[in-house]
Amino acid sequence: MTAHLSNGSAAANGDSSASSGHSIKDLPKSNNFTSHLLPDPAFPTPSDSHKAPREKLGPRLVKGALYTYVRPEPTQEPELLAVSPCALEDLNIASQETEGEDFRETVAGNKIIAWDENTGEGIYPWAQCYGGYQFGQWAGQLGDGRAISLFEIPNQETKIRYELQLKGAGRTPYSRFADGKAVLRSSIREFIVSEALNALKIPTTRALSLTLAPHARVRRERTEPGAIVARFAQSWLRIGTFDLLRARGDRALIRQLSTYVAEEVFPGWESLPALLPDGEPKDTAISVQRGITSQEIQGEAENQENRFTRLYREIVRRNARVVASWQAYAFMNGVLNTDNTSIFGLSIDFGPFAFLDNFDPNYTPNHDDHSQRYSYRNQPSIIWWNLVRLGEAMGELMGAGARCDETEFVEEGVRKDWVDELVARAENLIQKIGEEYKAVFLAEYTRLMTARLGLKETKDGDFDTLFSGLLDSLEALELDFNHTFRKLCNIKMADLETEEQRKD
Repeated sequence: MTAHLSNGSAAANGDSSASSGHSIKDLPKSNNFTSHLLPDPAFPTPSDSHKAPREKLGPRLVKGALYTYVRPEPTQEPELLAVSPCALEDLNIASQETEGEDFRETVAGNKIIAWDENTGEGIYPWAQCYGGYQFGQWAGQLGDGRAISLFEIPNQETKIRYELQLKGAGRTPYSRFADGKAVLRSSIREFIVSEALNALKIPTTRALSLTLAPHARVRRERTEPGAIVARFAQSWLRIGTFDLLRARGDRALIRQLSTYVAEEVFPGWESLPALLPDGEPKDTAISVQRGITSQEIQGEAENQENRFTRLYREIVRRNARVVASWQAYAFMNGVLNTDNTSIFGLSIDFGPFAFLDNFDPNYTPNHDDHSQRYSYRNQPSIIWWNLVRLGEAMGELMGAGARCDETEFVEEGVRKDWVDELVARAENLIQKIGEEYKAVFLAEYTRLMTARLGLKETKDGDFDTLFSGLLDSLEALELDFNHTFRKLCNIKMADLETEEQRKD
């Protein structure tokens, strides 16, 4: 990990790319999220929010919106503790920029660098509105209670757009009874694990910097020092974003959000995976056709698929791959609520996470999880449970099939004589895509475990015999999961030539 951490200056560590990249001020910026989606009607413009006293912003219920404009709280005498050089490179920020006031004040929440207070022009920070199922129970409105997004960073070369966000930067309308702060110990953990997962090529949100708030005294079980993590992701949208809209019966916003995800988060409707050909999902789900136009309908009757079904399939496939990565590296999120499940298929929101040491599939790092709902063993099934909740939120759009754009359906909803057909189709599609989820998960898990074992190819039955046998042995002998793979690196092929050698 030392290659991914610095004390705030990559140049000091001899980074040859120290002079490349932009300053934080000149960095290209966008605000696609706030440009395309509905703001909090109580503060519909940045100026409305900026002029209001912070206590007027909330906490409170926010309806008919996906975000609220809100500024970070000032941090007195912030101290930049660490910066990720890899994050600087991926965001195209010059590494020597970390020594400058603009960078340090921006990541501490003290400067709104993309907005001009005098003219009211530019990009103003915002916090997202969403809900979620927590431990299987509906929790109502949640939202970014201590996270505030600053702006998006589009990269013209890679065509990737990241949303930069501060965690621990103060209260928002979604803070409920909390203080909007983050303690130093949990901030260090999030900073490290974000970049560690990225280094392991596990899809994840990222961390740019870690800033100490030396005068903050944050009350948790005890009073602790505060900190702010500047983190970024292609999208911070969650399944819980859809959950809240469904709970409130906001059909129009579900449709608008779905369209935004397809057109702005993903590369467009034509990038989404098409209807699978006939056959077993394990044979047909791995390589999929794309390039289907938004208006094209595939399949017949219960299997009729429109563009919203293809969007759901993409989200499902992404999450199948990320949970396969977790299982292959024995990573546990610890709190896989729907508000902690990414639409983009990322590891997100790191609370009581852990990597397994001694292999115990029933282990969970969450001490409040007495039923072991979020244990290592249960992660694949819990992610699918969350995806079914997303299917319920999108079910009306999916079940509408070829009629999803009819004026009556869009403006008034589903006629009574059409309900049974729509529900049957939606349920069938969710069930079918569930089989696809299993196939994609198993294929990705098999690929990763094959690589971890140093094998050149996969054989039929490896999952049931080789992988399952290995895991059974690890559990029975209480062996460390990741250390086992490191130990295997010390075994030479010449030592395994005979049956007797292999037994030894």
